[in-house]
Amino acid sequence: MRRSTMRREPTPDPAAQTADSGQTIHDNHPRLAVTVLCAAGIVVALMQTIIVPLIPALPTMLHASPGNTLWAITITLLVGAVVTPIGGRLGDMYGKRLMLVLSQASVAIGSVVCAISASLPLFLVGRALQGLGFGTIALGISVMRDIVPNRKLGSSVGAMSASLGVGGALGLPFAAAIAQNLSWHTLFWICAAAATLGGVGIAYLVPGSPIRTGGRFDILGALGLALMLACLLLPLSKGAAWGWTNPLTLGLLCGFVVVAVIWWFVERRTRNPLIDLELAVERPVLLTNVASIATGFAFYSMQLIPIQLLMAPTSSPEGVGLDMLQASLVLAPSGLLMFLFSHISARITAVFGPRVSLAIGGVVLGCGYVVFLVALVGPWRIQWWLILVVSALIGAGLGIAYSAMPALIMRAVRVEQTGEANGVNALMRVVGTSTSAATVGMILTWSTITVTGADGAAVPVPGQTGYLWAAAISLAACVLSSCLALAIPSKPIRVEEI
Repeated sequence: MRRSTMRREPTPDPAAQTADSGQTIHDNHPRLAVTVLCAAGIVVALMQTIIVPLIPALPTMLHASPGNTLWAITITLLVGAVVTPIGGRLGDMYGKRLMLVLSQASVAIGSVVCAISASLPLFLVGRALQGLGFGTIALGISVMRDIVPNRKLGSSVGAMSASLGVGGALGLPFAAAIAQNLSWHTLFWICAAAATLGGVGIAYLVPGSPIRTGGRFDILGALGLALMLACLLLPLSKGAAWGWTNPLTLGLLCGFVVVAVIWWFVERRTRNPLIDLELAVERPVLLTNVASIATGFAFYSMQLIPIQLLMAPTSSPEGVGLDMLQASLVLAPSGLLMFLFSHISARITAVFGPRVSLAIGGVVLGCGYVVFLVALVGPWRIQWWLILVVSALIGAGLGIAYSAMPALIMRAVRVEQTGEANGVNALMRVVGTSTSAATVGMILTWSTITVTGADGAAVPVPGQTGYLWAAAISLAACVLSSCLALAIPSKPIRVEEI
């Protein structure tokens, strides 16, 4: 019989471990390996945003209806959400470096398939393969715990976490520039080359870890998790198009509840479960994961709101009138600030602990939304530089918060569970971003007004009421994240089986 006991335990020193290549991991900081891992994380993050500038052209490119081509976004999100915790568990069992190489290979192959596609079905296959690489950031963080000395672990993990923001922020202008000046095929060929280089770099420059959990892979648990996430994420991402009262939407949400209950009881009785649920409900892990959902919600709201405001015609009350490339360049610095503040987060964590870092990150995020709300209700007209300020605050807050989350997870779990635990935490961020996409998308659609565009045509844009409600709800998510962070125990706790 399994039972949990709580006790404090020092983190194993990676310097004393021996890599699977037979080499000893010394106390020297493996900067090159960390750089390669961060670059691989940026490549994967790019896969989430490079599709955005292509959305208006997808029906023509792939000879399909606009409603069907939106699956190019949905299928990548769904596959990525499913594979992230599964990849983390497989990394713990069979080697994190191996799973990282396979992740980059999937992105490379998927990019090639997209590049040669001339029809929607083949393009969706490529996008699904790209989604298989989404576990890279969680796996990279877990590898760093094995190969990076403790004195440099915080900054390295922070840089890996920030690669999500860097890739996301740079993806829009990068994709817009390539698509406008070359072709969309070239865009995916470049992604394939980048992923290939990432895989080769990981294989040759990242030390392997000797830490393995072994055991049998929980296939039934993986299938149940995939079904559960499909029933949740599909209605969240497609509910606005299907209708929130549509029988399909309601049926999938009910199916999620049923499958989740069954999966929970089955996993509790499995000898080697995909996810250790006893660990998942322990206070440090549970509070960190719920805070991750709230932070992910606040993060993605600011991905959805500014781009629409910046690209709205100046004839609309809040429109700035920029094109896609100009708007993307205004938002790009947020990703760079996220990277910079991930290092500041490491210093805060070293002095005050990761829960304080997470709380501060939530406060800085909230400040960004406060500035945005003040700008909306003020007598002045919103300018692009004001959105730049708001975006900078959001980037700084995310850099602090996202860097603290892995630190909180890693001090609460055993070293051989790092991949699994970080995978679940990354999944919680996806749940937060998906919920934000559904909620904010619904609010902005509900508030839509029609204005006259530059060419005289009628253009539907969100109204001020929608922006206000979306920003207010996101501000509440920031407050919730900070409160949950402060409720996390201040001292590291381990959960062990005896």
